[in-house]
Amino acid sequence: MIQVADLRKAFGTVKAVDGVSFTAHDGQITGLLGPNGAGKTTTLRMLYTLMKPDAGSIRIDQVDALAQPLAARQRMGVLPDAKGLYKRLSARENIEYFGRLQGLDEASLRRRTDELIAALDLGEIADRRSEGFSQGQRVKTAIARALIHSPANVLLDEPTNGLDVMATRAMRRFLTGLRDAGHCVLFSSHIMQEVSALCDRIVVIARGRVVADGTPDELRAQTGNDNLEDAFVSVIGSEEGLS
Repeated sequence: MIQVADLRKAFGTVKAVDGVSFTAHDGQITGLLGPNGAGKTTTLRMLYTLMKPDAGSIRIDQVDALAQPLAARQRMGVLPDAKGLYKRLSARENIEYFGRLQGLDEASLRRRTDELIAALDLGEIADRRSEGFSQGQRVKTAIARALIHSPANVLLDEPTNGLDVMATRAMRRFLTGLRDAGHCVLFSSHIMQEVSALCDRIVVIARGRVVADGTPDELRAQTGNDNLEDAFVSVIGSEEGLS
């Protein structure tokens, strides 16, 4: 479970995140939505301890991420907005490298790597160098790398960005599988169809603040819109900045 309370981050006079609070529960997919520049990526970067907040608290499975960042990281699998792989390494080598960084023994590492290669349909490219991979192949390899240590909490920044239709469908199935296995899944997206298909709960951020937090049905009921995209536009109060 991920708990965020009164999170704040400013860059000079710009308040990128201005008092964000929400909870992402185990066994649920929570979507983090908002227009461009709303503070989604900054919020995620603070959650996975890449960036230190000016104020507020973050708890990952009751671990204080500000006081114990290493312990918090060990409980998270992260797909950041920068999905770079080591180009000279194969998909398998990229995954195994991160497993060793997480302290897995060799037997567990081999077993877990094989599981992820099968689950993400990476068999045909597992032993190819990652240089030249398609966008979908890079993303799937990066997700396998993030999940090698079987983290309870999974944070994904626009995981289907740039994927084709088939890769997107496969990614959705994989994410729902994580949820059904009891993981806490938090992801950001601006694709309403994806959010509607996947999310048990939606947190909408605009101008650095949470402006809505509830199930898709609650968001539609709150705004009086049957269409989730219309409800989203109504909640943020303007279509400016939407992509």
